[in-house]
Amino acid sequence: MGVLYLAFRGQDLGKILEEIKGADFFWVIVSSFAVWIAHVLRALRWQMLYRSIQYNVGFWNAYHAVIIGYLANLALPRFGEIGRCSVINKAEKVPMFASIGTVITERLFDVLVLLLTSVAMLVFQYDIVSDFLHDTIYLNLVKKLSAINYLWLLLIGIIVILLIVSAIYFMRQKFSQKFLRIFVSLRQGFGSYSKLKQKGLFLSYTLGIWVFYSLSMYFAFSSISATSGLHFSAAFTAIVFSGFAMAAPIQGGIGVFHWVVAQSLVLYGVLFKDGLAYATIIHSSQVLLILVLGSLSLLRVLVQKRTR
Repeated sequence: MGVLYLAFRGQDLGKILEEIKGADFFWVIVSSFAVWIAHVLRALRWQMLYRSIQYNVGFWNAYHAVIIGYLANLALPRFGEIGRCSVINKAEKVPMFASIGTVITERLFDVLVLLLTSVAMLVFQYDIVSDFLHDTIYLNLVKKLSAINYLWLLLIGIIVILLIVSAIYFMRQKFSQKFLRIFVSLRQGFGSYSKLKQKGLFLSYTLGIWVFYSLSMYFAFSSISATSGLHFSAAFTAIVFSGFAMAAPIQGGIGVFHWVVAQSLVLYGVLFKDGLAYATIIHSSQVLLILVLGSLSLLRVLVQKRTR
């Protein structure tokens, strides 16, 4: 919540609230529907990885697991990845670490797409984003890095590496068979993409996820007058910026998402307060979507578990 306070600090909350109240919620619903399609594509893509390693995971189990994972992320950052693997483990008896391997695999593709879209943004919109990236991001980053004591950082890094190596050695000595099973399961998950027979379809799902996220941003522009005239290029920039914001270890990207999206829209002539209003609308609609769908999915999984 502290990050959310920093994002809204010094702003006229009354005017922002007034703008949110006057939003056209038809476009908010259309935006939410686009996000839901992205979630469906994510479930289909994940299902492909399972089937490539001979686990016949059903679509609905994959879908409910994905939605429950997003719900868990609202409580603890990145906890959703473990949560959805646990759902598949209970519903389909897939080893946890095989699931974790598939999740890491698909996340690597998400990171790749984020990097590629970032490069595309720099190439095609350099004149728009260059000053912001240099003055606001690069110079502040250099300032922060210059204040770091690298000797202490190196010492901490060495200690962390030694602890990890010691933990692995201890686990191998005490739980050699179990450790071997974990390693085999992880390797199986990591190898899921290489075993895919329809790699083109997998990549299409990956691209589709990002396209529908971008469309969600674009549709939401029409919800308030301050952003209604923006083109798809602004939505593209906003989704790239928000992609980095959502990677932050903060529940649901609260605060970071609002500040980053608002700053991205400032580049296109939108006032920062209006950008915050827009970011609040789209973020709140997505959180509400996950709360509703996540609760339904959780209920479905619990009922399914009881009937077995």
